[in-house]
Amino acid sequence: MITCGAKAGGPSLDGIDVSKSAIVQGIALISGEPVSRGYVRLLDAQGDFTAEVPTSSEGQFRFFASPGQWSVRLLTAGATCEAEFSLRIGEPVDLVLEIAS
Repeated sequence: MITCGAKAGGPSLDGIDVSKSAIVQGIALISGEPVSRGYVRLLDAQGDFTAEVPTSSEGQFRFFASPGQWSVRLLTAGATCEAEFSLRIGEPVDLVLEIAS
């Protein structure tokens, strides 16, 4: 059985003016290990595709988007994981998307 959880965490925001941006970022993990060969999709409130980024070698990702309701979906070999959240200017959302089998 594959489960997916989301909790606080993510890459550093040093050098980013968060007071002027709506940001969602985080790290993708499988069984505690970074997903270095995956993709994270940003989906709007209706579940429509908006953007996609590859995870870094440390499993990190980041999106800048408009305030509102969003979700991200982690795509990696054999598994997916999704988290929903609200974005507001000046309040970055930090996620850990973890797939545990």
